Amino acid sequence: MKATLILPLALLMGNAFSQEGKIALKDGPGKEKAQACLACHSVDYIPMNSRFLDKAGWTASVNKMINAFGAPIAKEDVDAIASYLAENYGKK
Repeated sequence: MKATLILPLALLMGNAFSQEGKIALKDGPGKEKAQACLACHSVDYIPMNSRFLDKAGWTASVNKMINAFGAPIAKEDVDAIASYLAENYGKK
């Protein structure tokens, strides 16, 4: 019984891991600064949340990461990061 459960689970996990390296940040102004987000998040977190956020939403999110969670992002980089995220991943 255990073998019949373990094999399908292992196959599913192997498939998920094999696709992990395919997601990358889009090229554009501010990409370098936005890579600071990857210190705490995987790349897939950004497009996963992008459909909900415009520039104001991304600005609030980046500020929350700094103020509430201590993200290693300089305050002067917030606008560049939020602009990059809104332009490349923002709500249309």
